[in-house]
Amino acid sequence: MVENVVVIRGGGDIATGIAHKLHRSGFKVLILEVEKPTMVRRTVSFASAVFDCEVVIEDVKSVKVYNAKDIYKIWNDDNIPVIVDPKCSVINEIKLDILVDATLAKKNLGMNKEMASITIGVGPGFNAGHDVDVVVETIRGHDLGRLIFRGYAKANTGIPGKILGYDKERVLRAPCNGIIKNLSDIGDNIKKNQIIAYVENKPVKASIDGVLRGMIMNNSEVKEGLKIADIDPRGIKKYCFTISDKARSVSGGVLEAILYMKKTRRECE
Repeated sequence: MVENVVVIRGGGDIATGIAHKLHRSGFKVLILEVEKPTMVRRTVSFASAVFDCEVVIEDVKSVKVYNAKDIYKIWNDDNIPVIVDPKCSVINEIKLDILVDATLAKKNLGMNKEMASITIGVGPGFNAGHDVDVVVETIRGHDLGRLIFRGYAKANTGIPGKILGYDKERVLRAPCNGIIKNLSDIGDNIKKNQIIAYVENKPVKASIDGVLRGMIMNNSEVKEGLKIADIDPRGIKKYCFTISDKARSVSGGVLEAILYMKKTRRECE
């Protein structure tokens, strides 16, 4: 039997930071995703394996699998399996120790404490002590990565972290419902008012100068108001391809939560 199995719901950039840290810390990690994930920071999201079959991020590989048997093969190869399973059905086929919801959906999509020995919710929407054992704070600032054992994380503000004085300007959203046609891609240097994409016939213009740190996949179906791009005013291209400070902080909180829960339960035996 495989021990120290962690199932992570979600494979976006924050979930990827968590998966990367836990994998390198010796855990067997499995990522669950939806059929058509709409992550913006694709170059640092293990969920990209859903489309590309496999992806390498900071020397760790994720590989798309289709059944429980393949999960064990990928673990034996020291990689991270990714499976399309939004309903979390696979936990009925494998023995898991820890379940982490890192979908960042801002609401509980069915997590409960009976699903695994240790359950962790990342960000708002989870009631620690009721829905899950521990919640990890995701709002930037003094409490980023803090463990919450009773109650909820801070509510989502909808405003990204400030970089060089910019916050809301860094995020671009779909102007309408439709299919996005990208003119730029992650890593490109762009200028304010440059058209980087069209949704249907409506242009998406850059609001500031910088490097395009994130961009939803070309030809994705988007809804009005959906986050579709992320501009980094620092203009440092390598930041587009490495795990962020926020993801590293949150992943540290998840690792701490796992080790803390294991320690306290051993002490109670």
